[in-house]
Amino acid sequence: MAGVRENVIEQGPATRRSRPAGVVSSLRPHQWVKNVLVIVPAIAAHRVHETPVLLASLVAFACFCLAASGVYVANDVMDVAADRLHPRKRSRPIASGALPVGTARMISAACVASALVVSWLAVSPRLAAMILLYVAVSVAYSARLKREPVVDVFVLAGLYVVRVLAGAVATAIPISSWFLAFAMFLFLSLAFVKRYTELFLMKGALVGRGYIAGDDRWMPAIGISSGYMAVLVLALYINAPEVARLYHRPALLGLLCPILLFWVTRLWFRASRELVHDDPVVEALRDPLTYLLGGVSLVVLYLST
Repeated sequence: MAGVRENVIEQGPATRRSRPAGVVSSLRPHQWVKNVLVIVPAIAAHRVHETPVLLASLVAFACFCLAASGVYVANDVMDVAADRLHPRKRSRPIASGALPVGTARMISAACVASALVVSWLAVSPRLAAMILLYVAVSVAYSARLKREPVVDVFVLAGLYVVRVLAGAVATAIPISSWFLAFAMFLFLSLAFVKRYTELFLMKGALVGRGYIAGDDRWMPAIGISSGYMAVLVLALYINAPEVARLYHRPALLGLLCPILLFWVTRLWFRASRELVHDDPVVEALRDPLTYLLGGVSLVVLYLST
């Protein structure tokens, strides 16, 4: 009876009318902001003004958006049962029945295939290999790794770093070990924020994720420490020799440290009060202070050059 009921839901007139909106929603375009990370190597190297570098970065960005959307749809297909028990995720198109599973699978395959073909032909096979790595790890995460406590958080952080590495590969710009360390610590902090807020949302346990009531007690210690380590790496990087070659007034970059320190501290403060969305990207996009601090940071970077 359950299968029949789900089929009725998927085929109803109201659902058919909302299907285009369901397709767009399942692609999660708001998550594409994460893929701006592929442009970071060009920006950090002060080469984003070079046309070949900019074009390669933009193609890489577009390909990662396609690949990421394909992964999101595939993840929703694999998680459909658990999502229907989640207070927020149950409204997603696949979990709600607005988008049939069969259609979702075709959309996912088309997105990933397009990303691989375009990246291979328009940029390089190496970029296609990085996208394939991203997809493979993401699928492994959805199928198994997300059920392994702690491992899942490190995989999430690693997927952010893969985007940065892909941008370096696309533009043939060497990536600084300083930046990789900074990214690793910062994204690990954000990944822990995600899990921490999800534990609050689910009132103590995450279905199919391996976390139980009480795990939220130790997460802030690791998450806050990781965020502060990112600030420490940034402070040390300011004194690195390559900074003097890229910036005329590198000392001004020190202003970025208290800005980032404040942002990380405030994020965890709000998370402890259950004021943070369980998706850090959504939280950052809807928080006006993020835009203010981002604007101030851009001014600091401009004055440092």
